[in-house]
Amino acid sequence: MGFGGVNGGQRRGHVLLLAGDAAVRRGGVLVAPGANVAALAMVPPGALLGCGVPADMVCLEGVRDPNTVLARLRVAVGTEGPLFVYVSGRLTADRRGRGHGRGRGLFVALAGTTAASVRYTSLPWEWLLGELRSRTAGEATVVVDLVADKAAWPLVGETGTLPGLAGLAGVEAFGVVCGPGAAAGGAVSAYTRQWIDQLRRAPVRPSNVELHVLAAGSAGLAPGTLVVPSARELETRSVPVPAPEPVASAGTTQIVGAAEAVTGSAAVVGAEDPRARLHALAMGGRHGEADALARAWERWVVERSGQASAEAVQCGEIRADLARMAGDFASATRLWTGAVRTRLVLQGADAAEVQDAATGALYCWTQLKDRAGALELGTALVGLLRALPLLDPDLLRLAERRLETLRTPDGFPDGSRVVRS
Repeated sequence: MGFGGVNGGQRRGHVLLLAGDAAVRRGGVLVAPGANVAALAMVPPGALLGCGVPADMVCLEGVRDPNTVLARLRVAVGTEGPLFVYVSGRLTADRRGRGHGRGRGLFVALAGTTAASVRYTSLPWEWLLGELRSRTAGEATVVVDLVADKAAWPLVGETGTLPGLAGLAGVEAFGVVCGPGAAAGGAVSAYTRQWIDQLRRAPVRPSNVELHVLAAGSAGLAPGTLVVPSARELETRSVPVPAPEPVASAGTTQIVGAAEAVTGSAAVVGAEDPRARLHALAMGGRHGEADALARAWERWVVERSGQASAEAVQCGEIRADLARMAGDFASATRLWTGAVRTRLVLQGADAAEVQDAATGALYCWTQLKDRAGALELGTALVGLLRALPLLDPDLLRLAERRLETLRTPDGFPDGSRVVRS
């Protein structure tokens, strides 16, 4: 479907939203591109483009012919104004190994694409790169939210990035690529949802780099997810850090000072959302600094809004994800479990945020290798999981079986047992 029209030759922007084929595993939907595109289509084009020029928006869903997509790409790339291209769906590969330039045999599966018809019914990655490479005027942004299947994942994993995107002159490229073992979602994916939420919440539109790191840092991405730009590329980028408020209360000033003493930066505590800075620190391996800043920010939020506020819960969830990134799964489990408990009171058992927090807690708990710690944390967690009627029954059964094993004297968190002679 298309939106927009002609406006007397005035410079116009263009938004192209492409929903490829859904990624499904064992009956569960890993990415629902149609839902992602529908959600993005509700965002004003000017917000996506980052400017106020008139703009057209075109949404492609259910397309089966790659040439139709190519034609739309050419129209979009040919516009003189700013360009925003979004691609969501399943990334696949030609199993017969015939490459396509820098795309190296990668394809975006379209509706109806099968393993046998990849070369004829899906969009070659090189086609996308080629059209973007031909862009000669105006700024361009590409955002991808993809799941790589078993054929494509090895090709992506070899380089740790999406081939060709980094070398496109004048094009900013961002996004995530989940592996074939990603947890099922079914609705708007977390990364896309966070991108939309950040655009709606911020009083002033963040830069694209800030939007990306905020979205990636808040999405609770599964371990191993490919983040574009990669961690190494993010380290070389300059992520703007807002300055603290010119005037602050005594309590806020003390918190800012404590954070500055540890991190070397006042890092927006008491002024702006610090998640971009937190994610950059964690991605750079500076986990202690990230944790110190997150704790300082949480204390400031609690002073301002209260321990049981939605803002304080979000701080706890961010600390949980930082702990996961640092490999501290015990702290991550405690923090996610606390978030589940508080959100149950604030929002009820049916809220999507409650389910997300429960999934985060369960994943981190399954990574614990210390039997005593896993048993202690698991008892409370499983009790909470039983109170969630919408939780995947398979996840609950997994948790109950693991807890039962932990309660066996010779049981270990990985399910093994001591064999005594």
